[in-house]
Amino acid sequence: MKKIALNDIHHSLNAKMVPFAGFNMPVSYEGVNIEHETVRKDVGVFDVSHMGEFLISGEHALELIQKISSNDASKLIDGKAQYSCMPNEDGGIVDDLIIYRMNEEKYILVVNASNIEKDWNWIAQHNTMDATMKDLSDEFSLLAIQGPKAADAMQSLTDVNLKELKFYTFEVAEFAGVKNVIISATGYTGSGGFEIYFKNEDAETIWNKVFEAGADFGIKPIGLAARDTLRLEMGYCLYGNDIDDTTSPLEAGLGWITKFTKDFVNADALAKQKEEGPKRKLIAFELDERGIPRQGYDIVDAEGNVIGNVTSGTMSPSLDKGIGMGYIPTEMAKANDKIYIQIRKKAVPATLVKLPFYKG
Repeated sequence: MKKIALNDIHHSLNAKMVPFAGFNMPVSYEGVNIEHETVRKDVGVFDVSHMGEFLISGEHALELIQKISSNDASKLIDGKAQYSCMPNEDGGIVDDLIIYRMNEEKYILVVNASNIEKDWNWIAQHNTMDATMKDLSDEFSLLAIQGPKAADAMQSLTDVNLKELKFYTFEVAEFAGVKNVIISATGYTGSGGFEIYFKNEDAETIWNKVFEAGADFGIKPIGLAARDTLRLEMGYCLYGNDIDDTTSPLEAGLGWITKFTKDFVNADALAKQKEEGPKRKLIAFELDERGIPRQGYDIVDAEGNVIGNVTSGTMSPSLDKGIGMGYIPTEMAKANDKIYIQIRKKAVPATLVKLPFYKG
């Protein structure tokens, strides 16, 4: 089991620690509902240092990234980030990721913790142009400082104007007295904020200063359980649940990051799928009655026939109702707005809705 740099601090805060993607990670501190509300109303800090970071550099860096990613990274400029995914050759997704352009010949790819080795091998396999690759995952820590008060709470720690940092842009600057910190206006919660990348040796210093600066703003540490409820309320896909090696980006509603203006792995097959229309699609639903839809539960029609399964589900802390996502045949999603979730012996009615669930 790997330990993140702040492992001892989380233990000192009485965090509930669980194994996740090979790391010992804080899943909760006070409880998921309290932590969820903190991020929606104030500001919370997630330690997500288990995520992977790859440095791709050299004159062929962009060429490699364009080959393995679905989005068009040539549109990036220095200081801009882009959400993308890596299609496999069978119509599925190797992983989703964020691409940061540091300069014309230097990019950082941020990948999911559970896929670090798989992603590295996949990219290396396609590196026929000899771009320079370096795995930085074990060197860096990552904090997500999220919530509507994040900019005000953190402004005293940096000269970067945090309120003017646009969504999916970043700066490399001094933060909490530490130089060369990546301050990125990204996150997984839908409540605004930043993600900051820095060397492991600076983790404790930065953590302490972040909490000192945020003390008057109600800042709290937040675990992975609340990260999951927050992202689900926004309808953000989670790799391993809503997207995986068997789901295409088009089925998952990720056509907006799948650009056929360039060549990339499996582009021809995905272009054909776009033309013909995917046979199934990821839908979002809200339960009409009390209940909690869980991952793996069957989705059934009015006659009780299984038509799909829930990929992510929870009791939404913000909406106080059961919400979820799952795959069903495309024609059934078009035909009506009612489905049923098989919760134990009862088929609970649910209504198809447009994302996000949480409108802010």
